[in-house]
Amino acid sequence: MFSKLLLLLLITAGTTSALVSALELTPSTGSAIKLSSVAGSSCQLIASGADDAPSFVSAVLNGNCQTVVIPAETTLNISTKLDMTGARDTHIVLEGTIKFNPDIDYWVANAFPITFQTQITYWLLGGMNITLDGGGTIDGSGQVWYDKFSDDSSLLRPIILTILNGTNVLVNNVTMINSPEWFNLVHSSSGVTFSNINLTAASTSKASAKNTDGWDIYRSDQVTIKDSVINNGDDCVSFKPNATNILVTNLNCTGSHGISVGSLGQFEGMFDIVENVTSSNIRMSNAQNGARIKCWAGSGVGSGIVKNITFEHFIEDDVDHPVVIDQCYMTSDEDCAEFPSNTFIQDVVFSSISGTGSGSTVATLDCSPGARCSNITVTSISLAAPKGTAKYECQNVELGGSSASLFGTCTDTSMSS
Repeated sequence: MFSKLLLLLLITAGTTSALVSALELTPSTGSAIKLSSVAGSSCQLIASGADDAPSFVSAVLNGNCQTVVIPAETTLNISTKLDMTGARDTHIVLEGTIKFNPDIDYWVANAFPITFQTQITYWLLGGMNITLDGGGTIDGSGQVWYDKFSDDSSLLRPIILTILNGTNVLVNNVTMINSPEWFNLVHSSSGVTFSNINLTAASTSKASAKNTDGWDIYRSDQVTIKDSVINNGDDCVSFKPNATNILVTNLNCTGSHGISVGSLGQFEGMFDIVENVTSSNIRMSNAQNGARIKCWAGSGVGSGIVKNITFEHFIEDDVDHPVVIDQCYMTSDEDCAEFPSNTFIQDVVFSSISGTGSGSTVATLDCSPGARCSNITVTSISLAAPKGTAKYECQNVELGGSSASLFGTCTDTSMSS
């Protein structure tokens, strides 16, 4: 039996609000949901004590609930998947908490499949003119997943929120905690903005909170991520295949794997594009990487292009690899010389990047032989090692910019093949 949620429908005329009615919303296959037909109504959800997912979905997709409010002190228990694709002119005001049930068996069998990199997700949100805000919390109940994954690395773990086929979507002033895997995936969407988001994935056991990317952007255009704080166990933001016209600005990332283009060119027969991406005003602390581009090389991989990428105004503290291009990703130098990457990298700027690395090498620009990196500019780079002189390394690339001299003469590996 589906759960029931009380919906309080409110309408506003000028500055006067009136209570229209109090109805029980009872989602069931084929049933009609009778709500006020007055435009501009606001529907308030009250937790049922059972599975609140069906009524939450029904409220969001019902045209009369233009605003769906989850009040403060209210926790919606989500025990079944959320399909909110096709939403239109919808405002979800999350003042309370959305908490996903930690039932691993259910989610592995029933969560929505994402074919790219074999993922699954709790929640699909898509359509036109959608806002999710309110200062509340989304809890992915990740601890059970971290513990299980430490024993079974084949376990599929859900992404909390996937924006799928969305246009003009705003997610603002929301806290997200304990994601089993990626926090957010933007998939086949345009005009998407995340702002004032606080993301935290922290394990309370010996198991790590692995693969907890903050955002992954895939086949999407005109995406902005700004003014947010991230504490996680993988990429802060990752630009996956066919991410274009992206702005990432004013982020504070701790414990992450960096702001990453890629990985790209992994799958044979596929052509990946990432272009027109700016990442600016980033603070990166205790991280594996800072500003990074990674493209596959070797036999049986794909192809693509990375073009017009800017990393600027990064402050890095105790970062293993503050500046990285890896165009021989997941292969040896010998294989990369024989099978160089077919994903070309063009028009990249690393500018105003300062701080400290955790080791002696603070920048590595490792391109495939055969002029597959071009127009790479490094300027105003000031990175220190914990002790001694910081090392800057490069191969198979000609560098421009005021900091090119830090790298010296780049190694040419084409003669070693």
